[in-house]
Amino acid sequence: MSAVMTDFGIAETLKVLGIKDKNSGASTGNYWFATRGEEIVSYSPVNGEKIASVHAATEAEYEALILKANEAFKVWRKVPAPKRGEIVRQMGEELRKYKNELGKLVSYEMGKSYQEGLGEVQEMIDICDFAVGLSRQLHGLTMHSERPNHRMYEQYHPLGIVGIISAFNFPVAVWSWNSMLAWVCGDVCIWKPSEKTPLCAIACQNIIADVLKRNEVPEGVSCVIIGDHTVGELMSNDKRVPLVSATGSTRMGKAVGKAVGERLGRSLLELGGNNAIIITENADIDIALLAVVFGAVGTAGQRCTTTRRLIIHESMYETVKNKIKSAYNQLRIGNPLDQNNHVGPLIDKQAVEMYLHALKEAEKEGAKVVVEGGVLTGDGFESGCYVKPAVYEAKNSFKIVQEETFAPILYIMSYKTLDEAIELQNGVVQGLSSSIMTLNMREAEQFLSTAGSDCGIANVNIGTSGAEIGGAFGGEKETGGGRESGSDAWKVYMRRQTNTINYGNQLPLAQGIKFDI
Repeated sequence: MSAVMTDFGIAETLKVLGIKDKNSGASTGNYWFATRGEEIVSYSPVNGEKIASVHAATEAEYEALILKANEAFKVWRKVPAPKRGEIVRQMGEELRKYKNELGKLVSYEMGKSYQEGLGEVQEMIDICDFAVGLSRQLHGLTMHSERPNHRMYEQYHPLGIVGIISAFNFPVAVWSWNSMLAWVCGDVCIWKPSEKTPLCAIACQNIIADVLKRNEVPEGVSCVIIGDHTVGELMSNDKRVPLVSATGSTRMGKAVGKAVGERLGRSLLELGGNNAIIITENADIDIALLAVVFGAVGTAGQRCTTTRRLIIHESMYETVKNKIKSAYNQLRIGNPLDQNNHVGPLIDKQAVEMYLHALKEAEKEGAKVVVEGGVLTGDGFESGCYVKPAVYEAKNSFKIVQEETFAPILYIMSYKTLDEAIELQNGVVQGLSSSIMTLNMREAEQFLSTAGSDCGIANVNIGTSGAEIGGAFGGEKETGGGRESGSDAWKVYMRRQTNTINYGNQLPLAQGIKFDI
């Protein structure tokens, strides 16, 4: 272990979370993962050092896991929902015990700040609390029948196996958004984490394993299967997996959606974002500036809700631009486990190459540098994954502006009228998150109206990132249309059934049809 790792307690953290140098555990359900596939090594973007290795699943192991999960579902679906909720409550308590350690691992393996790592684990705890209450509220509807002595109602039943494909940028929270809801709904889960952050998945399974064992939950209710895109393809094409929830790029989501759709399965897609903040002439500039900077550089720009475009009223443009330059000059970039730093590394060198490509394309299309980007080298930046957050003056029509680059690059532009600003905001293929900064009620209401933002998330006087678990999370257009987490997102994990009961001594037919024999 290096000095950097020791200083921040990584060695002890790995030990507490049960992470070994070579993680090749048993391949059964609750003990989770593969033993015979190719080795995958997890390197930290913090310092480039190897953390530990895992093994990818073979197709035979995938098949065994599916069979195990299917058998577990037959038992789990019969457990009363409130009792399933009680088990999820216990999982939440375990996550509370390991919050600091898991948050540190998230920070070290993914590269986000330690505070953001803790925040991600807190999201897991919060969704456990939400799911516990939900376990007593999986309600249907009762409606009046047109036929005498008949009763009609709707109820919801669990689907079966839920496949969860998660991305590296939120290596634990997104799994919990899906799994905790799916479990109280009576489903079983197979989780394919990103091959860039497999250790976080192992840690999560280690944390909840004791809860599962104590409650005699059948193996297969919670499964982790590690591998590359081929595992996702197996899951997407498998008719035994009625729902696939996939979080990641639009390109990946289109492939998953096509495969699942061809077999008439269900897909829950939470994909890319190209999020904008509108700053009107009636904005509180101090609040707006904080929202913009955190939204643009938080997680080094690797959130689907990252602020990528800033649309500023022409009367405020120069003022806001200069304040952004000043704020960016104060950013501290470095080891994310050091809480004095604002910005950590990108996930890997491939992400750095994509960042550099975007900078080059922006300048080629005529964008003007406001804050210069670049790769950082020298002491503390040995991994080669640290980059400078960049700001460009650009047009919304630029090809590179229309794309989502998973890096801290902010494009700024001006507008004259609010109608024009909203048109710019909506003028991309993605539709995840959006914000307006204004103290004018009419501007705020127009932004939230039918003729306003076309995104799944629309905020007033807060940034584009930092969604709470109480609301349904997701977006429109090429963001995929899926909804995870709060509100009534639970319904996607269940199948709806309409029931009619005849308690009379005759059989009247619907629509008044007569059929005498």
